[in-house]
Amino acid sequence: MPINADEPHLWKADTRTSVDQFNRWFMKFAPKAYRETREKTINSVEEGLTLTRDLATITPGVIKAHPEILPTLRMSTCPPLARDRLIGLADSSKSLVGSLEQGKVPPFMAPDALEKHLRSITNILSRMLDVDIFPWLQEGRQPTKKERYRSSTIVADRLCGAVAEPIVRNAQEKRQLALIQDYLTGRGYKLKALPASTLLAQMEPGTFTFRLNVLVKPSGAGSTSVKIPIDAVIQPKKAKLPHLPLLIEAKSAGDFTNVNKRRKEEATKINQLKATYGGDVVFVLFLCGYFDAPYLGYEAAEGIDWIWEHRIEDIDQLGI
Repeated sequence: MPINADEPHLWKADTRTSVDQFNRWFMKFAPKAYRETREKTINSVEEGLTLTRDLATITPGVIKAHPEILPTLRMSTCPPLARDRLIGLADSSKSLVGSLEQGKVPPFMAPDALEKHLRSITNILSRMLDVDIFPWLQEGRQPTKKERYRSSTIVADRLCGAVAEPIVRNAQEKRQLALIQDYLTGRGYKLKALPASTLLAQMEPGTFTFRLNVLVKPSGAGSTSVKIPIDAVIQPKKAKLPHLPLLIEAKSAGDFTNVNKRRKEEATKINQLKATYGGDVVFVLFLCGYFDAPYLGYEAAEGIDWIWEHRIEDIDQLGI
């Protein structure tokens, strides 16, 4: 039976309550999450300065040895360079730059080609360094400890500003999963990883796991199966195997615009799940924040139900 999808008369009131709840959390905890990430980023930027001798030696060799410093170098230019802008200016490869920013050098790229691309990238970065925040470069001297720290904080703020939304989203997701865990363990459930060799329908009753990659058939004939991440997977205590567990997607949002832009993602996911495991799949959303009637109506029309974080006890209606 539907939980909230068939209760449109409650949607507006629930949305207001959920928005208030998200805003309270944001005001109290988001600055802390941002500050913690910023402090880690400052340390990373200072390490990047050390590796490049305070930006005096930005060379292909340094990038090959420490590819993870590339985002720091992009944010050290005037203006700061987005990844795609650097790729365009350096006439480089998107896959190469993407790998470097993940801390990896492509192992199968021809050495001459790699050197050429890195030379082009480092030339652009060196030419565009922001001398206003690195004054020692024009003055041909070493920075003071205070200058180095000040410059590192500026670059760190640029880096964090570019990923502020993911920082908050990740913190909120951790909080949501912690709430689900507390609720389930309070009812006698155990957090237990699902062994890779175990079929989904053979998951042990009375257990749950987080961030499980589930194999599905994508749309399109002849397409290769892919894995999609599911935030929470719960096998009810009373389940008689084989039995598909409950699948929950934790979602939070700080504005109405983005959720309506991305609402098709859940529809695609449930269609893939049903195409793979049949129509008995139970896939629900766990919502906190800015989810309005257009979003909820769309999800309901796609056969997707949801549980509000402020009424977490609705999970019981799933047969927990």
